[in-house]
Amino acid sequence: MSRIEIDESHAQFRGAWRLFALGLPAGEVVERAEVFITAGNVAWSLMNMAFLTRPVETEAELERAVDSAARYFEQGPHGWAFTLTPDWLAPEVRARADALLATRGLKPGMLTTGMVADGLKEPVRPLAPLDIRPVRDTWGHNAIADVNAASYDMPQALGREALAAPGIFGPESRGFVGCHDGAPASTTVALRVDGIVYIALVATLAEHRRQGAAETVLRHTLEEAKRAWGLERTVLHATAAGAPVYRRMGYRDVTSFCSYFAPAKGA
Repeated sequence: MSRIEIDESHAQFRGAWRLFALGLPAGEVVERAEVFITAGNVAWSLMNMAFLTRPVETEAELERAVDSAARYFEQGPHGWAFTLTPDWLAPEVRARADALLATRGLKPGMLTTGMVADGLKEPVRPLAPLDIRPVRDTWGHNAIADVNAASYDMPQALGREALAAPGIFGPESRGFVGCHDGAPASTTVALRVDGIVYIALVATLAEHRRQGAAETVLRHTLEEAKRAWGLERTVLHATAAGAPVYRRMGYRDVTSFCSYFAPAKGA
């Protein structure tokens, strides 16, 4: 891994969540010297995210960033998250990060791997025979939200509040739903972030997993993104379940990320 690609992976994460926040009715992006806040201001805390703006060398720097984000989110009722890569922390800060964030009510809740690809390998098995539909209307917005909410064990209403907003699916977005027998089975959304295709909201309903559904929709999405924007380099952040699929397709690991979550008020 290189410092350039680590920084790129962080910037893509931050940039994608910026687009999500700006696409939501009450969303807001706040850029401060010490922290970058992408607040969807929705109940699903994953969509209320804060990031570092640069690598930190001391605990005091990390504390300032976290405290700044906490002051912002304390103004509202929702839970939120702080996402960072250990590669942006000096070794002594890295060793203390979990304990430091815990004193602010933030607990590690999601580990992802930043990955990148400049092109895909050929499929190693036949792609799933899905009917792939572009996201252009309320049906598509709800399908993206519902499949992702189910995959994260979230209530449908919270998923739709966070992900079914038409503003998310603007000119910088290309979303697709893979359908089986007319019903949504798998989803992928491509976002254009700083001249790179960022892949997000890759999710598959439990009954369609391990059948190649995610790969089918992802490959189609990347083809459409290339056609629309002329871009091939892609970045994503994979869960442990998704990472083997992406590596098989030609993505390679860049760095790891941890999202720390603070509960909603009164939770």
